[in-house]
Amino acid sequence: MLLQALVAVRDLSRLHDIAAILFRYGFGDIASRMGLTHALDRAGMRHTSEYANLPPPVRLRRALEEMGPTFVKLGQLLATRVDLFEPEWIAEFGKLQDSAPPVPYADIREQLTEDLGAAPEEIFKHFNREPLAAASIAQVYRARLEDDSEVVVKVRRPGIRPVIEADLRWLMRLSELAESESPELRSFRPREVVRQFALSLRRELDFSVECRNAEHIRQNFANYPGTAEAATETPLIVIPRVYWQWTGERVCVQEYIEGIPGRHLQAVDEAGLDRRILARLGARAVLKMIVEDGFFHADPHPGNVFYLPGNRIAFIDFGMVGRLTDERREQLIHLLLALVRHEPKRVLDVLLDWTGDGVQDEAGLTLEIQIFLDQYHGLPLKQLSLGGMLSDMVAILRQHHLMLPADLALLIKAFISLEGMGRELDPDFDIAAEAMPMLEQLLRARYTPLALIKRGGQAVTEALTLIAGLPHDLSRLLRAARRGRLEIHIDVANLKHVGNQLDGAANRLVIGIVVAALIVGSSIVTTVSGVSSLFGLPVLSLFGFLCAGIGGLWLILSIWRSSRADRE
Repeated sequence: MLLQALVAVRDLSRLHDIAAILFRYGFGDIASRMGLTHALDRAGMRHTSEYANLPPPVRLRRALEEMGPTFVKLGQLLATRVDLFEPEWIAEFGKLQDSAPPVPYADIREQLTEDLGAAPEEIFKHFNREPLAAASIAQVYRARLEDDSEVVVKVRRPGIRPVIEADLRWLMRLSELAESESPELRSFRPREVVRQFALSLRRELDFSVECRNAEHIRQNFANYPGTAEAATETPLIVIPRVYWQWTGERVCVQEYIEGIPGRHLQAVDEAGLDRRILARLGARAVLKMIVEDGFFHADPHPGNVFYLPGNRIAFIDFGMVGRLTDERREQLIHLLLALVRHEPKRVLDVLLDWTGDGVQDEAGLTLEIQIFLDQYHGLPLKQLSLGGMLSDMVAILRQHHLMLPADLALLIKAFISLEGMGRELDPDFDIAAEAMPMLEQLLRARYTPLALIKRGGQAVTEALTLIAGLPHDLSRLLRAARRGRLEIHIDVANLKHVGNQLDGAANRLVIGIVVAALIVGSSIVTTVSGVSSLFGLPVLSLFGFLCAGIGGLWLILSIWRSSRADRE
């Protein structure tokens, strides 16, 4: 059925390629469940594993690399799901590099001319036809405007959207198959992960979304204060400027950042920059984005960071951002403070708010949180690893099969990446010491008289609005009751499942009665003489027995499938 659906949307060729890769890397059971084994045999494609001795995380990472851009992006998203995968899987997903052979400029130029409204040579004073970087979705070129401003031009690869859409259709069907047929994979919520991934990737395909993210963060840092160690008139945190007149879905033009890439720490030393100041400045900037603004760069790895003269930092690539509501930020502040202060009850309260009603063993979870915090009890603040504590906490959630909302998974991954970058710059970097003053200040700010009056005013306004609308709502309710249109919907957990079971039981009962009637009626017909016969039995009687046999077989299969589903 799955194969036929994919043929209908003309994805069969792509599906065969992906299935062959899965077989080669030892994931043939997945392709077999898709019904592709015979199709691949007919096509003469091998389906034996050539890499059986490699660890599963390595095999999966290499398979994703070979399957192409959509799957590389999927692996990068999975690297953020520390709540779903063990550290060894996260480490392998983190190795996925978004790179690809460059598309020739001649193939890029036509699309670029269409998007810019004129040929690149007419728009820019100089345009370097050799790409600075080539990734799976886009290529980046360097150019110079008429006023001699240096810019980068990011161009989406021609024809990439249909390929990605075909892969997303395949992924969605595969996730549905995995969730329905594999209890082991069901705990990873494959359909929800793929749904989030599809939304994220489609946003990433639209470069104007990335640029709006950059502008949003740039505005948040417009009045960012400096530190005594890095006092300068120029901005301490640099976000590239967007040139909106040439920016759209398939192309974006941004300010060129001249700096030292985050991975080149030796160059940082050679330039005379202070690693300690850079580590503190970067930590404060990301913490501000998270707990103060609620809009943060969700992938702050060294490839997206540049170090500038004057101990300044530039962030680039805002295709993946995280958003936190006011309620989420308050919960986060309480959680981080509770972790540092060793308050297990408050930690548990926040985790239960985050994971919803999925906790099966709340007492066991409480005990594990208590034990987890006890191992940090009495440690000085500078010896605490906030990233390590968050990793341990997420491991506990994983053991209890609890899944974090997507925004929080991104957030925790950003925290862990932030601490790792800080420690690379400065081995003595202490993220807890950087975070605590900011968290305490923000928490105090929420309970100042002015803040309490403001929230109280909002609550009063909402209450008055509700009271003012009450007569109208009552009037509508009474009107609906008088006209006989009043409906009450009660949503009881598992009620639909129970209804389906009753419906199936009723269907089997009806078929059983019909089968019994056919057997009795056919037996009566056998006693009638003078009618056409076949194999010594009246034709009508033989037909009745045949129908009864088919009905009986259907009943047996239906009961067996129902029993199997209940056992799973």
